[in-house]
Amino acid sequence: MNPIKVLLADDQSLFRDGLKTVLGLEPGITVAGMAKNGQEAVELTGSLNPDVILMDIRMPEMNGVEAVKHIREKYGDKKIIMLTTFNDDEYIIQAVANGACGYLLKDIEVEKLIEAIKDAHAGKMVLPPVVYHKLAEGLARLKQSKQDEKSKLPFELSDREAEICRMMVQGFTNKQIASALFITEGTARNYISTIYSKIGMTDRTNAVLYLKELGL
Repeated sequence: MNPIKVLLADDQSLFRDGLKTVLGLEPGITVAGMAKNGQEAVELTGSLNPDVILMDIRMPEMNGVEAVKHIREKYGDKKIIMLTTFNDDEYIIQAVANGACGYLLKDIEVEKLIEAIKDAHAGKMVLPPVVYHKLAEGLARLKQSKQDEKSKLPFELSDREAEICRMMVQGFTNKQIASALFITEGTARNYISTIYSKIGMTDRTNAVLYLKELGL
């Protein structure tokens, strides 16, 4: 079995180097690369194709939360674990909403960190028990906010249609929408055709401009 390729993203070189040394002692894990900010993490994800990314939340140029969003948009279902020295509830909630698969405090024991990397690679969520309740509450608030936003529209959209509208406004292509939502490109086109019908437009440019005006 090939070792799990890990990308480390943290602006503190001492922490990065220490983590690389520790993980390098684990036979089933290899450190593929290191980034000192979110922008580098996005770029290295493309060139190194890591299996798991350990991402600091607070970094210069681009923080970890934004980096998660860009990585998911560009490269799909990457396993990203957020690392922080703080109990940053809102950051954690946003990172998980953006597609991170978990969160750990930096003072975690080495054995538990290695276990978390293996769990993330296997597709499991990695969250301390004390975070579950806060995360559930935060995601519920986020969902309610999106529903409130949708209720102000002059037409009715399903949750999936509203999500695709937001992605269209952000510049996603049909292929990128399909990849991000784990649907076929044909299904994405069908959703977009339905959206066009509901807003009374037939081309993407005008549809996107109209959706922007509505605040999506």
